[in-house]
Amino acid sequence: MLLIKNGNIHNAIQPEPFKGDILCADGKITEIAPNIEATPDMTVVDASRLQVYPGFVEAHSHMGLHGYGIGYEGSDYNEMGDIITPHLRSIDGFKPGQPDLYDAAKAGVTTINSGPGSSNVIGGTFAAYKTVGHRVDDMLVKDNTAMKCAFGENPKRCYREKGNTARMTTAARLREVLFKTQEYLNKKEAAGEDVSKLPPFDMKLEAMIPVIKGKMPLKAHAHAQEDIFTAIRIAKEFGIKLTLEHVTEGHMITEDLAKEGCPVAIGPSLTSASKFELRNKTFDTPGILDKAGLQVSIITDAPVIPQEYLALCAALAVKSGMDPFKALQAITINPAHHIGIADRVGSLEIGKDADIILFDGDPFAVSTKAVQVFILGKPVE
Repeated sequence: MLLIKNGNIHNAIQPEPFKGDILCADGKITEIAPNIEATPDMTVVDASRLQVYPGFVEAHSHMGLHGYGIGYEGSDYNEMGDIITPHLRSIDGFKPGQPDLYDAAKAGVTTINSGPGSSNVIGGTFAAYKTVGHRVDDMLVKDNTAMKCAFGENPKRCYREKGNTARMTTAARLREVLFKTQEYLNKKEAAGEDVSKLPPFDMKLEAMIPVIKGKMPLKAHAHAQEDIFTAIRIAKEFGIKLTLEHVTEGHMITEDLAKEGCPVAIGPSLTSASKFELRNKTFDTPGILDKAGLQVSIITDAPVIPQEYLALCAALAVKSGMDPFKALQAITINPAHHIGIADRVGSLEIGKDADIILFDGDPFAVSTKAVQVFILGKPVE
């Protein structure tokens, strides 16, 4: 058992911190109280001069798939031979033990949602992982957290020679798959137990059934406002769940987004405007959309921004006007909800994973260090 004593606890649920102890057993938080008596079977950590936070959560990353420091041969986050690949699963390309995963863990990023990139109209499924471990199956928090799709410049650029040169084509390709999935599902349901009446097996459409049924959201890469609206339009047409990723021009359509209410993951903002659809990028966006009542997550899109700088991105949002507590929630409980794992991570509460960071100061200050990080109650060495 792990007992963290006398820490200044920031639980990411209530704005004001409080002094107290946290008891962890079997990888879970079992008690939070003003004073928990230590017993001989406990490992006791004195946090009397430290700030205690929940492990940070990244809502949108390509960590483990991009191939850190090993170039193209180690990169597995884009399938460039097929523009429609919903049957691909990130768990089959995830590479544990890379240096950037360790850097993320040491900085307090304990859970990441990682998956395919944005070259394809439909890229495959994301999954949530812990940032430590040597076998991906043991690092998995939740498989199939979302189905990645992409709008805007990337599918046009990557598949320009293969018949996808316009935004209209991207939207049409996505609609076609959704229509075919509906038809495929209807035929399967009509067949019932009669195997002879089942439609021919289609692995791509099978992968899309949870999207059509509303069990898994579309994770829509959309920077420009016109692409954001197209993603919303298509989701409404098919009655499916949607999360919006990047949302670079979200601050330009605040009222519309507030009316629609989709969860938004904003970033990466700590980069140059490398393409036209990023020309309106600003760290103002998270605070503006938070004030409008949206569920805001701040993302690095790692490796675009190194994963260990997730807290720095939140700090820059604070510098641009975001409430500090809301910025904390944007890298803890909000992304946990965004991914669908808020029952396990994102806050310091009884029953949740014992993912805990001990800081020597404000985590949004550049000089602050993570003194110790625990993932499932075990120290990150």
